[in-house]
Amino acid sequence: MGVPFLDLKAQFATIKDEVLSAVGRVFDDQAFVLGKYVEDFEKDAAAYLGVKHAVGVSNGSDALLLSLMAADIGPGDEVIVPSFTFFATAGAVARLGATPVFCDVEEDSFNIDVASAKSKVTDKTKAIIPVDLYGQCADMEGVMNLAREHDLVVVEDTAQAFGATRNGKQAGTFSHFGTYSFYPTKNLGGAGDGGMVVSNDDALADKIRLLRVHGERPRYHNKVVGICGRLDSLQAVVLQIKLKKLDEWNKHRAEIAEQYNARFEGKLKTPPVSAGNSHIYHQYTLRVENRDAVATQLAEKAIGCGVYYPVPLHLQECFASQGGKKGDLPVSEKLCETALSLPVFDQMTDAQVNEVADALLKAVA
Repeated sequence: MGVPFLDLKAQFATIKDEVLSAVGRVFDDQAFVLGKYVEDFEKDAAAYLGVKHAVGVSNGSDALLLSLMAADIGPGDEVIVPSFTFFATAGAVARLGATPVFCDVEEDSFNIDVASAKSKVTDKTKAIIPVDLYGQCADMEGVMNLAREHDLVVVEDTAQAFGATRNGKQAGTFSHFGTYSFYPTKNLGGAGDGGMVVSNDDALADKIRLLRVHGERPRYHNKVVGICGRLDSLQAVVLQIKLKKLDEWNKHRAEIAEQYNARFEGKLKTPPVSAGNSHIYHQYTLRVENRDAVATQLAEKAIGCGVYYPVPLHLQECFASQGGKKGDLPVSEKLCETALSLPVFDQMTDAQVNEVADALLKAVA
């Protein structure tokens, strides 16, 4: 029968009337960028996350970029970044003329290895970007201790973990800046691009608000050089509706993960949840030998799957001038060869879970 990797149509069907009504109000008002609708969503998001400031921005990549700009990161600076993550984490650093310095990740959690990060600190290091990959927090206590030791700015890349917690605290709220993506495929996804930066520091949050509008304050008077990094009203109203459903949807994803774990117990290494963490399973990712052949077999049965990510950042062509070579970061390299993500989405049925599990177990047998 087949199972899609993600089914956004099924999710939309549950909120269609509410979304269309809210979008209609935006069109009636003809108020499309920033303004009341964005402010209302920012207030709801800040309350949900337990932070003083939530600033809606254009996308998750710009959330990273704006945070680094607010921290005055630029040429000559080094920023430590895990090699096993989406490109935007390092791309934001490079766009500012700074140097991304790649460290390894933990084999079980897939998240930043603090010991590896510590070994990369130099007198040029100004910041570190831990990533809450696949839906659970990195070792943020370890990261923050390292940052205090070396006076580093911490930008927490929480693009995949809105709603996850660590020791009862929301992902993205441990650091100087927490950054989020609302790309449509995220657990909290919009109807296009969108993102957010959160902070408990009044001055830093104000700087993000300034930078997202080309640095102008008041209108057409530019204090600094910023970017066009605004969130639009259509995204805000959709996200505000979805935020009310997020805990329910994330709970169902965790239930799907438990079903997968039970089916794979003793046969495959399932993704562990780090101590103190709740996991929202933006991706259900395990490690599979002969990964590409297994993925091909799943595709032949119309079972959706994904590879996040096939090439570690230190081996990407655009960073070749930094001299990274195979063997430098062995865990990241191994994960890029073996990581496989299975379908996990809000309206997934038990029958679909079992169909995926049956197909994977047959493929690895």
